Amino acid sequence: MSPRDQVLVTPAALAAELAAGPPPVLLDVRWALGRTDGYEQYRAAHLPGAVFVDLDRELAGPATAQAGRHPLPDPVELQAAARRWGLRPDSRVVAYDASGAMAAARAWWLLRWAGLTQVRLLDGGLPAWVAAGLPVEAGERTAEPGDVVLHPGAVPTTDADGAATWTGVLLDARAGERFRGEVEPVDPRAGHVPGAVSAPTQGNLDAVGAFLPDVQLRARFAALVPPGAPVAVYCGSGVTAAHEVAALAAVGLEATLYPGSWSQWSADPARPVVTGACGTGLSPS
Repeated sequence: MSPRDQVLVTPAALAAELAAGPPPVLLDVRWALGRTDGYEQYRAAHLPGAVFVDLDRELAGPATAQAGRHPLPDPVELQAAARRWGLRPDSRVVAYDASGAMAAARAWWLLRWAGLTQVRLLDGGLPAWVAAGLPVEAGERTAEPGDVVLHPGAVPTTDADGAATWTGVLLDARAGERFRGEVEPVDPRAGHVPGAVSAPTQGNLDAVGAFLPDVQLRARFAALVPPGAPVAVYCGSGVTAAHEVAALAAVGLEATLYPGSWSQWSADPARPVVTGACGTGLSPS
């Protein structure tokens, strides 16, 4: 299986899997910064059999200045949530949203961090599914409880100290204007981590919200990451950074996530902040 096929599944391929059975567990992760109607959107229309996942409550711990806006959830609570979703040790999982996997990637990354290996994103999400003429249903689904046992730490993370001393390439997945410090709508200070390279997550997607073809993703990251350089990624609160990790994984590149991200870094007055454009992004050794 290619790296891309381990990360992404097309609507047509997912529909074939659902028809052939047994089906993968479908997670609807409708969420966007500044919006609270994800559950209402889910109830209006979702993939048949999908269960709703609350990003703020199930895919993150309580927000604090010390840990950031979306710190990693308590592993015991994450396991309880995964069992509510119906996950078992051998489950195949497909997460999706309606925003180019910007939120669903958090579920993808967290479950891989928790030790599951058969987790993918629906490429293009709900809009691509609907555009392909595939069915949706309304209302709510409750899964039969699962018995999955999670093993956190299966993929790498770093913290603020690690980001400060990162010796490879540190990618900032936020929009360019936030990276440059021109605007900061959410977090305490504007700017970016010293040495970071701007790599907005939106640049991983095409005009309709599907991941770019492999050749374009490879070209994008080749321009940002020297061959063999270790890669770490952060964003505002560790959500869209997971999307960047997924895009890198789709072309065979492993990346480390900084979960606290800018919301944690900018809340610490002892951490330096840089504004404007970046340099090479290679931190001194």
